[in-house]
Amino acid sequence: MLDSFLLGLQIALALIGAYQLVLTFFGWYRRKNQIEHAPQKTFAVLVAAHNEEQVVGALIENLKNLDYPKELYDIFVICDNCTDNTAQITQDMGVFACVRSNPKLRGKGYAIEWMLKELWKMPRQYDAVVMFDADNLVSKDYLTHMNNDLCNGSKVIQAYLDTKNPHDSWVTASYAVTYWYINRLWQLPRSNLGMANYLGGTGMCFESNLLKEIGWGATSLVEDLEFTMRCVSRGIKPSFNYYARVYDEKPITFKASARQRLRWMQGHFNVARRYFFPLLWKGIKEGNWTKIDNAIYAANVYNVLIASIVTVVLFIDMTLPGVPMFNSLFKIAPSFFAAFTVVTYAMFMIALVMEKAPLKSYKYLITFPLFLLSWWPITLYAFFTQNNKQWSHTEHTRVIRLEDMKSKQAS
Repeated sequence: MLDSFLLGLQIALALIGAYQLVLTFFGWYRRKNQIEHAPQKTFAVLVAAHNEEQVVGALIENLKNLDYPKELYDIFVICDNCTDNTAQITQDMGVFACVRSNPKLRGKGYAIEWMLKELWKMPRQYDAVVMFDADNLVSKDYLTHMNNDLCNGSKVIQAYLDTKNPHDSWVTASYAVTYWYINRLWQLPRSNLGMANYLGGTGMCFESNLLKEIGWGATSLVEDLEFTMRCVSRGIKPSFNYYARVYDEKPITFKASARQRLRWMQGHFNVARRYFFPLLWKGIKEGNWTKIDNAIYAANVYNVLIASIVTVVLFIDMTLPGVPMFNSLFKIAPSFFAAFTVVTYAMFMIALVMEKAPLKSYKYLITFPLFLLSWWPITLYAFFTQNNKQWSHTEHTRVIRLEDMKSKQAS
C-alpha cells in the first residue's frame, strides 16, 4: 500500500516536472515589441522602505533620471516603521516621504495597503501605480515600457527581474542564475502562450482603476504571489515585459539567503492553502487552463516539500542493507529518469546562454546544485512554521548605482 502510494507521488511529481519542462521550450523565442505610444500615462512610483538609509538615495537618484517626462510621474517613499534617516534622506532629495508607524502590522503588504489609501485621498490622481523595493535599480526606459503596455490594454505588468550584485558570492550568483532561468523559461513562455504571468514583488505596475476596484488585500509574507492569485481568480492576467529591467540586490551570505527564502516559503504555504483548490476548481469548471496553471504554481511549495521527502525516503531505502522496500521511477526507467534530470538541469545553462550572461557566471553552475538542494530543508522548516507572520528585513550595507553596475558588467 505504502509502496503504491510513494510510486503514485513520484508519477505525479514527474508529470508536473514534465509540464514545466515542456513550457520552457516556448521561451526559446521572443515576440517583437508591441505597438509603441507617446508618453501619456501618469504614474505614482512607490518605494517600500524600512530602515534603508544606505540604499534609498541611489534608487531615488535613479528614478529621478528616468527617460520619461518628469511631469508625468511622482515618487513616494513609504518610510515604514523606520528608525534611521530614510525619511530625512528622502525629503532632502525632493520626493515625497510618507511616514508610517504601526509596529503591530509590519511588512511590505501592510505598508502598500496603507500607502494606497493615502494615495487615493491626494488631489492628484494617477493612471497607474508602480512599486519598487528600496534596494532596487531601474532601467531608464522602465516607465516607457509600462506606458506602452498600459496603452495596449494590460492592467497588471511585471518587469524583468535581474540582480545588481550577481558575482558578490556563490549565493548571489545562484540567485542570478535562478532569475535568468525564471525570466526566460518560466515567465516568457507564459507570455508567449497568452497565459498569466507571476508578480515578483518589485518592478510591478498596476492600473489605478483596478486597484481601486478590487483593493490591495495582499498582506501575507508573499504579497506578490497573493495578488497574482487574486487577479487570476478574477480573470485578470498579469503580463510580462521582457524589456523593462529592474535590478534587485541579493543577500551575500547563505544565512541571510536562507532567512529570506524561509519567509518566502512560509508565505507560499499560506497562499497555497487559501488559493490552490478554489483556483483549480474554477479552472476545471470553466475549462480555463490559465487558472489551472496558476493553481499548479500555487502548489509548487508542496511539490518541493513532497519531492524532498520522497527522495530522502527512497535514498535511505536504497542504501540500507537488503532488498529495497519501495519501487522508484529510477529503477523502473533509469535511462529516461537520468535523461530527464540532465535536460532539466541543462535548461539553467541554456537560460544563461539565451540571456547572454557574463562568462564568469558559468563557473557558479558547479555550486548551483547546492543552492537548489538547500530549498529542501528550508521548505520543510517553513511547513512547520508556516503560521509565522513576522517580516524579516534584509539589511543592505553598501551603495551600488546603475552606472557602477553597468561598468562591472562591461568589464
